[in-house]
Amino acid sequence: MTVLRAGALVVDPPVVLAPMAGVTNRAFRRLCREEGAGLYVSEMVTSRALVERHEATLDMVRFEPDESPRSVQLYGVDPAVVSEAVRMVVDEDLADHVDLNFGCPVPKVTRKGGGSALPWKRDLFRDIVTGAVAAARGQVPVTVKMRKGIDDDHLTYLDAGRTAADAGVAWVALHGRTASQMYAGTADWTAITRLVEHLDGFPVLGNGDIFSAQDALRMVDETGCAGVVVGRGCLGRPWLFGQLAAAFAGEPIPPDPDLRHVILTFRRHAELLVEAFGERTGCCEIRKHVAWYFKGYAVRRHVRQDLANVTSLTELDDLLSLIDPDQPADAEVMSAPRGRTGGERTPALPDGWLDSPYLGSADAACMHEAELSVSGG
Repeated sequence: MTVLRAGALVVDPPVVLAPMAGVTNRAFRRLCREEGAGLYVSEMVTSRALVERHEATLDMVRFEPDESPRSVQLYGVDPAVVSEAVRMVVDEDLADHVDLNFGCPVPKVTRKGGGSALPWKRDLFRDIVTGAVAAARGQVPVTVKMRKGIDDDHLTYLDAGRTAADAGVAWVALHGRTASQMYAGTADWTAITRLVEHLDGFPVLGNGDIFSAQDALRMVDETGCAGVVVGRGCLGRPWLFGQLAAAFAGEPIPPDPDLRHVILTFRRHAELLVEAFGERTGCCEIRKHVAWYFKGYAVRRHVRQDLANVTSLTELDDLLSLIDPDQPADAEVMSAPRGRTGGERTPALPDGWLDSPYLGSADAACMHEAELSVSGG
């Protein structure tokens, strides 16, 4: 398997952790790095909040001293602000890689014309990507992550992929779903194949429904993509990255661990969160991971409930001691979809957004509010 190369950046194996809000913080990234190699991207960061130096956003782009390469994903709708954010990353040495988010399907993002809604406006997409690459000045590789389009009647990925490649990005990652699909149904890997063929030799990464190392190998084999982006498949399963590393190296894939190892990994995750954010916040953060880690295992209801309300590491240890660790992994459960699912929905979009594939004055006025949030993503 060919490694991913972009200037001085080498990604071997060609595996990328997808940015996930509230999940891919520096604690989770460390846990994944301890399991296997790859590129581990930060949570999505709002470019305006970064430029305006909001403390919560700056904290999101703080990396561990031994974290390399450092990767940050930026979200923005204003070409000038996105470019300024990229220049800030380069000039202040905040990261070694910048990914641009054009794939987020959540309503609070798309209703302002951002995320997976934005590539529909061809001129705006071109200006953001071209400006970001220019601002990087060849010192930091810039990449793009996107979806197929808004819905099946408004597909954008072929045009957007060509525009991004011509602008000089290092690679394009495609999630094989539209914004309207959210995370429903099955990802369309044939779209990844079409993009690979359309860009003819330019690196395309595939994303969507990789829940095992075998899924990753099958995606590469079926689509010809240069690497994979893994999101929901690693929730509660950071050891997936070790399995992926083995698979891409042609080595035997380690089996899923038994519950004893899962408990130790969960405890390690909580410890890293506490180290990063303090005991109160760290324990609040680990709560969301309980269902993912213990999916498919016999854990008494009251223990699950108490773990989901834990307030200290001492309390956490007491609860974990109540779980019978001598339970093998269920291969079928482990390789099944996890994380967000749900049915299709009509995307939330600005009024008149689909009237034209080019940005109009009314669109620009509506999008003015898209980057006013100071939440950092």
